[in-house]
Amino acid sequence: MEEILKFDTVSQYNAFNRNETLHPLVSVVDLSKAAPRQLRKMSYGFYVVFLKEIKCGDLKYGISNYDYEEGTLVFLAPGQVIGSHGDEFYQPQGRALIFHADFIHGTSLGRHMNDYSFFSYTTNEALHLSERERQIILDCFSKIQFELEHGVDKYSKTLIASNIELFLNYCVRFYDRQFITRDNVNKGILERFETLLNEFFASDKPQEVGLPSVAYCANELNLSANYFGDLIKKETGKSANEYIHLKLIDAAKSKIFDGDKSVSEIAYELGFKYPQHFTRVFKQHTGVTPQEYRSSMN
Repeated sequence: MEEILKFDTVSQYNAFNRNETLHPLVSVVDLSKAAPRQLRKMSYGFYVVFLKEIKCGDLKYGISNYDYEEGTLVFLAPGQVIGSHGDEFYQPQGRALIFHADFIHGTSLGRHMNDYSFFSYTTNEALHLSERERQIILDCFSKIQFELEHGVDKYSKTLIASNIELFLNYCVRFYDRQFITRDNVNKGILERFETLLNEFFASDKPQEVGLPSVAYCANELNLSANYFGDLIKKETGKSANEYIHLKLIDAAKSKIFDGDKSVSEIAYELGFKYPQHFTRVFKQHTGVTPQEYRSSMN
């Protein structure tokens, strides 16, 4: 079994990268100070944002290359694993903002942390920055670093947490920009999603796996559930779950026209365990029961 290098505390990660610990729960890590190291998997007990100071033109982003070359942000929530094992040695570059969940308890950031869904994106769904965006990010890091070097006082927590929140809010804006600039790729994903659902409901899969979930569809499209959900919302104005339900109702309407099938048979064919559940969902979306819909069509 492959060994995973685990970091439970901020000070452990600082020491690993030859950085001084200025605060036990927050750090802006200069990765260039670290010694060259071998490829290996790593796990973190805190939030991590990597700013990769590399040329990104040849990086794969999902199924295509991405043309922003000034930097890349990768977000990790506590407990996530990144990296791979190998014999290659490399010199780390860039910076990392790390902060423990304990630090943000009782702050505005702590109350809104779940809103930053990109902490559950996969690494190939990273945020690619323009040069101007990168400078804004570096400015945020600089303000956080200033507070860390100032020394802890009664203002420290509020100012550091506020600057982290400001940084993450900029990342929300930049991800919105990225969804827009990658519009052609996103439409390709939407088309694949549409095809996936059409083929799903036309096959025996509903009886095999049940109703298609957002996680199931995201996995079939090689995307994280959060990134997939955010993309569909921005492209269609509907949540991925709402979109799935609309396709489900379309498939149900087509089957209801077949007068030889009972409502129960249609429910099972669509992946429902209980016909009553199907009837309830159908009525929520159409205002009538499947039987009433069939009668109105006849």
